[in-house]
Amino acid sequence: MSDNRLTEQEHKELTDEYRVQSKFEKLMDEYNHSNHRHKVELITKAFNFAKQAHVGVYRNDGDPYILHPLEVALIVCKEMGLGSTSICAALLHDVVEDTDFEVVDISNMFGAKIAQLVEGLTKIPGEIFADKDVKQAENFRKLLLTMSSDIRVILVKMADRLHNMRTLGSMRPDKQYKIAGETMFIYAPLAHRLGLFAIKTELEDLSFKYEHPDDFRIINEKLIATEEMRQRLFDNFAKPVRQRFAELNMTYEMKARVKSAYSIWNKMNSKNVPFEDIYDIFAIRIIFEPTGQVDEKNLCWDIYAAITDIYRTRPDRLRDWVSRPKANGYQALHLTVMGPDGQWIEIQIRSKRMDEIDEKGFAAHWKYKEGKVEEDTELDKWLHTITEILENPNPNTLDFLDTIKMNLFSSEIFVFTPKGDLKTLPKFATALDFAYSLHTDIGNNCIGAKVNHRLVPLSHKLESGDQVEILTSKVQSPKLEWLNYVTTAKARTAIEIMLRRERKEISRLGKEKVLEYFQKADIEPSQSYIDRLMLHYSFVKRDDLYFAVEKGEVKLPDNLRKALKEKDNTSIFGYVKKALGVGKKKSSDNENNKGKKKFDKSKPYELTEDALGKHNYVIASCCKPIPGDDVFGFINDDQSVIVHKQSCSIGLRLKSSFGDRILSTSWSSHINRSFEAVIHISGIDKVGILTDISRAVSEFNVNIIRLLLEVKDGMFEGKINLLVHDVDDIHNLCIAISKIENVKSVSRIAE
Repeated sequence: MSDNRLTEQEHKELTDEYRVQSKFEKLMDEYNHSNHRHKVELITKAFNFAKQAHVGVYRNDGDPYILHPLEVALIVCKEMGLGSTSICAALLHDVVEDTDFEVVDISNMFGAKIAQLVEGLTKIPGEIFADKDVKQAENFRKLLLTMSSDIRVILVKMADRLHNMRTLGSMRPDKQYKIAGETMFIYAPLAHRLGLFAIKTELEDLSFKYEHPDDFRIINEKLIATEEMRQRLFDNFAKPVRQRFAELNMTYEMKARVKSAYSIWNKMNSKNVPFEDIYDIFAIRIIFEPTGQVDEKNLCWDIYAAITDIYRTRPDRLRDWVSRPKANGYQALHLTVMGPDGQWIEIQIRSKRMDEIDEKGFAAHWKYKEGKVEEDTELDKWLHTITEILENPNPNTLDFLDTIKMNLFSSEIFVFTPKGDLKTLPKFATALDFAYSLHTDIGNNCIGAKVNHRLVPLSHKLESGDQVEILTSKVQSPKLEWLNYVTTAKARTAIEIMLRRERKEISRLGKEKVLEYFQKADIEPSQSYIDRLMLHYSFVKRDDLYFAVEKGEVKLPDNLRKALKEKDNTSIFGYVKKALGVGKKKSSDNENNKGKKKFDKSKPYELTEDALGKHNYVIASCCKPIPGDDVFGFINDDQSVIVHKQSCSIGLRLKSSFGDRILSTSWSSHINRSFEAVIHISGIDKVGILTDISRAVSEFNVNIIRLLLEVKDGMFEGKINLLVHDVDDIHNLCIAISKIENVKSVSRIAE
């Protein structure tokens, strides 16, 4: 009798096949319910092609690889509302990168447009760049180049990143930190700029989950614990409002929106307050269906009037993004009212169209723009700016990444030209930024500005409502220090282009002087002789020598022949030759790796100390973490491990730009070494409060470095600088101080 039972491998293959087919059917069901032209055959063909190309390949979590492009396609279809071209690009996005197929094969089978998107989503081969860190920035530059001609490439990339974040748990901790850091540094701000609110929020929360798991868990537990209370607030608020809307015969939906865990944590840290003091944890969203008789804008204000007839409003919290949408296309009317339970409640009023644009961003914007003639939105203008930057990119790819990053996540201000035209700029923009926003030539020739008829310098920071007049001069040109005055990517790029062009011209004139000098000395200006002269003055590049000669920063030698005959082993020559690699014996890979530490990235790098307090790491001076903080390690050039907080802004850039140097870490117990920390404290002043605080601190094994309290109008506020062993010391100390009478808040702060 034969055994017909399936083997474990056969069972897995059948299960995997069923899961793949089910996921594809779900994708097609979503697509068939969309309002796009139905190209079922094309999508089915792309699925079958991708499935065959990835056959036998599995992801880290054990899933068949084809499930990843299927999930990406589902996000593109369901969560972004895109059509067949984007869905096919999502299904095929890893084929060229991970298999033997090429872009030309995609083009022959699916057409040039889908092939263009797939090419934009394909990473650059590693062998092109020796430096993996530069490769990361180059991949992003390539992605943006394709985006400038077709926005769908970045939308598919967003979907790809979102699914990778949703499945990040199967990766090694160091990879989790790298990908989460990249996501927070670039992709979440980019989702914000593209108006993908739902995706931006999820990306932030998932990054937060992996970088600060304990804080993520605690905040979500508190959200669950306070859910019933929030529901009660909503019900009490909504009852009279529903009655009023019924009288107005409105078609609408009213729902509560809870702030994301990351947003709450970010506000707790920026405002230095506990969870319980965040009053806008939830907001109420009113989404209405417009009627034929009244336009959306007027309906927003009608709803505003109906609500303010019932509840008292807070004037300083009114935000009108209906008349003037945000740069990412966001439209809504925000107001804050005092609810029936004595709590401030934020209300967001928007139409169904506005709500869909908020959730699905750019894709929904184009859906509603189709067939209509309308002026460019702020988002269109931003895409135009990206195109300008890409036409003249910074040669340093990492600086280029920072330039793109500028303004992605900034708040906006609105300023006026002398004729009353309205311009949108990022918060903290300067008069010089405004000049470049008008025209590159105006920026390059700017000598000053008048803000509200008052003369101000180029570095003057603008505020909403300012009227700005730019003063120019034909003899003016950009200066190096201007880079310190600007905050917009467009201004910075324009200044860098002019500075490079100017430097090139100065170097050309300097080269002519050097060649003329050689001729006067009756010496043939060979490249070898010019290189010797360059080394004589400690320059690494010939252009640097020419530039310095023209600017008068170096004086050519009186005796040129003598200077050229100097021996190569002088201290200057040795130093510069080392920098240039001149005469350096080419070393093998084994020699290059000699002396380098081997880091096992499959497990956390343990941060330890010995009995004398010596340790195997270096504390980053930018964020000064202490044992117990959520941290990661960065392998420095000298192979030392620099420890940064997960939330450190510099650390965030390191994770996104130097992914291969990131280490997951774990703290060992630290009893011999002390770390500096700062506590912020405030409350109501009383006699002896300083003594009470000092007594509370003295009960713990910590040292006070500095204690400063200031009293004003019966309130005190101050900081205590301490030497502690770990986060537990800080936590226990804060609890003890908070129990002192009249102390109202105490928390650790960064300094």
